[in-house]
Amino acid sequence: MNLYVGNLSYSVTEEDLRDAFSEFGEVSTVNLVTDKFSGQSKGFGFVEMPDNSEADAAIKAFNDSMFKGRNIKVNQARPRGERPQRRARY
Repeated sequence: MNLYVGNLSYSVTEEDLRDAFSEFGEVSTVNLVTDKFSGQSKGFGFVEMPDNSEADAAIKAFNDSMFKGRNIKVNQARPRGERPQRRARY
């Protein structure tokens, strides 16, 4: 299951997320979203856990809890929807 993790402190690393979520089971991937120009965290990321029951336990434990000084949000990630095509401005 792919989990969305939001409202993260900008100092949180992918290793921090992997360590925290691995307490509930296997973590296959961690992706912390960063600004492509500055490289700074955007304050959210995704954690992939192959076992759904372990992922559900992590959601229950972490959603609306304090993590590195911030009250984080954790839920099942929704698939990315179709993006509207951008129109050129002249």
